[in-house]
This record gives sequence, structure tokens and C-alpha cells, in this order.
Amino acid sequence: MKRFLILQLRPETDASDAEYASILDKAGLTPDRAHRIRLDCEDLPDGLDVTDFAGVIVGGGPGCVSDDPATKSEVDTRIENAIMGLMPQITARDHPFMGCCYGLGILAAHLDGNVSKKRFGEPVGPSTCRLTPDGETDPITAGLNPVFQAFVGHKEAVQDLPRDCVHLVASDPCPFQMIRWGQNVYATQFHPEADALDFEQRINIYKHHGYFPPQDAQRLIEMCHAADVTQPGEILRRFARRYG
Repeated sequence: MKRFLILQLRPETDASDAEYASILDKAGLTPDRAHRIRLDCEDLPDGLDVTDFAGVIVGGGPGCVSDDPATKSEVDTRIENAIMGLMPQITARDHPFMGCCYGLGILAAHLDGNVSKKRFGEPVGPSTCRLTPDGETDPITAGLNPVFQAFVGHKEAVQDLPRDCVHLVASDPCPFQMIRWGQNVYATQFHPEADALDFEQRINIYKHHGYFPPQDAQRLIEMCHAADVTQPGEILRRFARRYG
């Protein structure tokens, strides 16, 4: 049985470890069903073939694909180049892919879509999402609650639906919360792996990264714990079940 390739981008070990545990938990995977690579400190193996894996899951991170390359750190640049280098394989073969938050920007950028900070950024916390008509029939999202909450926190966003993509989930602040390319390539702007405890930890880790005023951290943590976030994890579980 093939494993899932899980690519992580967070340079903070505690945040990366917690995200990895959450991805396994929400997807219903045991560690032996996953091959984890932390791109902040590891290179992709030479000649990596995505078809050796059941699917590829890309976690979130503090980088933005729309930032001026001259302002990106060496680590952010290396991470972005590594993932962008895999995208031609993924789309050429329509290989199962789930990009979470940063992964949506990567997919859209690969498809020559418009990703920027001009519109649709969202503050850290829960966002009310809704299935589109296509989302009501897609194998990964069909049968979910038509309106549900998900955890978000992003500076950049997809500005227009990229070419040949299907729009699955929307919200008022950010229209493109989930899309599909081909039949098997998915990406979400929200974090399908995250629960309130995950976001509490991330709020504490990233409170000086410009996502929100540091003095708002406790208020945001309380807001996250008061939210009812259950459906996004089901998306990861269905992805892993369908392709694993």
C-alpha cells in the first residue's frame, strides 16, 4: 500500500510537529502510511516521482508566493522552488494533491493564476464557508454541511478562479476557499487539519509575524475555542480514504 507524501514548510519545530500530528489525525493515517519531509531543513530526494505515493499533502506556512522574490528569505525561496518543481508532475498526471492554505497559492501560481495581497486576506480565526453547487457534488465535499466554519489566517489570496479549475467552497471575505483542478488536484485556503488547540499554538508562535496585533492573541485564542469547526477535518479524511 502506497504512503502519502506530506510536505511541510514551517520552520518552527513545535508548529511543524503539531501540524504533522494533526494531518495524520484528521486524515486517519498512521505514521507508517506517511512519508514526511520538512522542506525548511530537508531537500526533496533527487528524481522523486509523485506516483510512488498515494497522494501529496502540502501543509501551511508563513511564506507568501506573491511576495517580491528579492524580499523572500533563503529558506522561503528554497521551499517554494521545491514545491513548484513538483507541480508539473502533479498536474501532468492529475495526481492526488491536497494543498492547505499555502498550497492553494502554489497551485494557483503554477496555473498562472492571480495570487496577491490586493483582496481577500483574512484575519486569524474562524471563517464561515459554504459549498458551491459544484462543491455539493464533488466526491470530497458532497454531503458536508452546506455552511460550515473553518480556521483561516492568510495575507494573500487567489484573486480569480485559475484556468480549468472548479470552485468548490466560498466565503464572503474570501471567495476561493477550495478549488479542484482536473479530477484529483485539490487546494483549500482554510486549514483542514486544524482544530482550536492547533490554532491556539499557532497564534502564540506567529503573534509577531504581522498576521494580527500581538495584544489580540488571547482574544483570538478564545474566539477559536468558541468556534464549531468539524467539517474541514472530514475533507482530509475523505481525501486520504479515496486515494489511500
